[in-house]
Amino acid sequence: MKSANIPQNEEKRLSVLDSYKVLDTLPEEDYDAIAKIASGICDTPIALISLIDKERQWFKSNFGLEARHTPREFAFCAHSILNPDEIFVVEDATKDERFFDNPLTIKDPNVIFYAGAPLNTSQGVPLGTLCVIDNKPRKLNSQQKESLKLLASQVISLLELRKKNLELEKTNTKVIQLNEQLNDFAYRLAHDLKSPISGVNFLLEVLKSDHLNLFKETAAENYVNLISSRMIYMGSLVDEILEYSKVNTENIVYEEFNVKNILNSIITNIDFEGKILLKTDDLDVIINSSKIGFVQIFQNLISNSRKYSDEEKVEIQIDFVKDENYYHFIYKDNGPGIKEKYWDKVFNMFETLEDSNNQNTGIGLATVKAIIKRLGGEIHLENKKDGKKGVCFRFYTSIKDKNI
Repeated sequence: MKSANIPQNEEKRLSVLDSYKVLDTLPEEDYDAIAKIASGICDTPIALISLIDKERQWFKSNFGLEARHTPREFAFCAHSILNPDEIFVVEDATKDERFFDNPLTIKDPNVIFYAGAPLNTSQGVPLGTLCVIDNKPRKLNSQQKESLKLLASQVISLLELRKKNLELEKTNTKVIQLNEQLNDFAYRLAHDLKSPISGVNFLLEVLKSDHLNLFKETAAENYVNLISSRMIYMGSLVDEILEYSKVNTENIVYEEFNVKNILNSIITNIDFEGKILLKTDDLDVIINSSKIGFVQIFQNLISNSRKYSDEEKVEIQIDFVKDENYYHFIYKDNGPGIKEKYWDKVFNMFETLEDSNNQNTGIGLATVKAIIKRLGGEIHLENKKDGKKGVCFRFYTSIKDKNI
């Protein structure tokens, strides 16, 4: 018996083989199907997808054979990878000086006929073979050889796809870790800023209440009021950052709740002036979803309607429909609306809208979109069907339990 020589590029070959992370994995249907097809085309009882490791040949698929690996020194496939540009054929191993006394020939599985198509990567590195085996002498015709080569190419395509998927999973894991770190940083930073902002706001109120006469009808009064308004804005911005961070870090808790009750509670807490008229004809319903998530969604939408309203009364209408898979909502108000060219931008954090006195979008709608996405849905803007002014948000969230 003559064992195969070690390829000159063996170190690189083993490194490339390792990069696919396929050795010692469980059987997979796609690979097994190729081996079975090869056996049928070549009319052999055995077909293997064999990968040559440092000291063994390991079978990713072993149609017609129980063994999952054999020593490399006995492997016919180890000879095949030495000539990666052609099919390696042994028509009768008993008459071949390299294999006549090979344990795989004289003992089970009695390899008499062997034909192996090399599994060459896109770099031209042979990893092993797709081979067919019989326990009697035989030949392959040109069509069978061509088919074996084509099937070997399909094995390589599967391995390349596997490698890309592994790389993608690794990248996704890294992105998730980075997002978690960023969210944690944003939460900690925003939380630490709340205390000094509250302190500055307190000092401003003291100045305005105890030293009003010093500032009244002077430029200083305008400056103090400007500082006060900016600090209020900064405080709300910090609160929004904290809410956005929670969206991406906290686990979603599903529970049953009444949508109309949620909306009435939000109105009570933010509409101190009695400006908001809410139409909720279809919302006296119980749904099973994230109660905290829905509070944040509608609180942001309603707060925006109130903040940007140019009418004496803020009219809000919310329609609801449930189908087999989703809860659907349409949110409309009678405000100035949002120009169509900004419909995608408003869901980005701190996007500045050109025609809105350099007003930026803050974090509110970005938070809304993030919550809805985590609840298995989407949100978008569209024109109101009645042609009247105002925003029209359409969104849906997934039903967690279809039986509820």
